[in-house]
Amino acid sequence: MKRKTTILLADDHALLRMGLASLIGYQPDMEVVGEAEDGQKAVQLVRRVKPDVVIMDLMMPVMNGVEATRQILADSPGTKVVILTSFPESVDLVRAVSFGAVAAAIKDTPNERLLTIMRKVIAGQQIFPPEIRRQLEELRPFANLSDRQLELLQLAARGFSTDDIATHLDISVDGVKKHFSSLFQKLGVANRAEAATYALQHHII
Repeated sequence: MKRKTTILLADDHALLRMGLASLIGYQPDMEVVGEAEDGQKAVQLVRRVKPDVVIMDLMMPVMNGVEATRQILADSPGTKVVILTSFPESVDLVRAVSFGAVAAAIKDTPNERLLTIMRKVIAGQQIFPPEIRRQLEELRPFANLSDRQLELLQLAARGFSTDDIATHLDISVDGVKKHFSSLFQKLGVANRAEAATYALQHHII
């Protein structure tokens, strides 16, 4: 008898996990081997049960899906991470893909389509619907920004001065300037105003 594909569900909404578990439970070739309501628990469970696939939400407490994806794939590179999100325009999705997530789907994706995605992922394919692929291309410059650089970008867009940002983040003014210099290079912009405008245009902040 062929071994079933093992799946771990990581989402902070119990009803969504329940619905997915019920859907997967009816499939002869799949089984749910764990559920996690936050990213930290997902990382811990993957270390223990080594699932074939993790269906990962991005917006979770304790540890978000981006960091959970990074840690899971560092610990268990053979595991396939499928992002299930309500926000395809989020830079978090791009960052999760940059860490190795191999597929993404919107949360209202029809059940049969979601099952097809999981089976194709197990077969070794990467699956990104056209609307998500467009977002990935548009937001790719933001994928390499660190959490601190994204935070600086948000504060700059809110009108914080360099001194204000240094105080708010409890780092030196020189530290703020170095972060911005690296950020400008990654985004291909010349100054804070251009960086903030670019981020606003792409719904990053």
